[in-house]
Amino acid sequence: MTFDINVILDQLPAIISGAGVTVLIWIVGTIVAAILGFFVAVGRRFGGVLLDKALGLIVAVLRGTPFLIQIFLVYYGGPFIGLSLDPLPAGLIGISIYGAAYYSEIFRSGFMAVPKGHIEAGECVGLTQGQIIRRILLPEMTMLVLPPSLNMAVLLMKETAVLSIITVPELTATLSAIGAQQYAFVEALSVLALFYWVLVEITGRLGHLVETKLTRFRFFNA
Repeated sequence: MTFDINVILDQLPAIISGAGVTVLIWIVGTIVAAILGFFVAVGRRFGGVLLDKALGLIVAVLRGTPFLIQIFLVYYGGPFIGLSLDPLPAGLIGISIYGAAYYSEIFRSGFMAVPKGHIEAGECVGLTQGQIIRRILLPEMTMLVLPPSLNMAVLLMKETAVLSIITVPELTATLSAIGAQQYAFVEALSVLALFYWVLVEITGRLGHLVETKLTRFRFFNA
């Protein structure tokens, strides 16, 4: 057997389309997950004991169950509560909620790492909770949460492959279909592995660039 690159070239439009869906789901899902995770972290930090316990339980359940099970529940379980979703919206919702649970813990750890004296100083000068978050917590926690946030973004990127299970037309589903139709599993899986590797490398380099810029900015303003 030989590696037949023509199989890939002949299906290039479909592969590009699948790659676009993968990137779309990853970027939108990561942004929504980070936003949701931030608000969950704020709620746990400033919302009182009851809200902290309730949100903590939800986060524990989401982090303690496989993403595959969660996406099945969103897609196949939705109709039981009157929520019938197409594969793509179901995939976006699933990956956003799954990622939000992890991002909430990242941001909560960042909040906890900020010295209490800084927060108390803000309260002493009359800052509201919103102003404390914007002017004290966010600037100080940014550098702390950037590396784990980047790692989480990479993990969510890889989790997009799971969405092929519910027939989301992303790259894994596209290449799996090509491999089955053309009996070219090695070619299809090689392209899939190369795609994710390149995407991870690009993400890592961009993250390192942002971290370097923020470090210089912090040093300049120290």
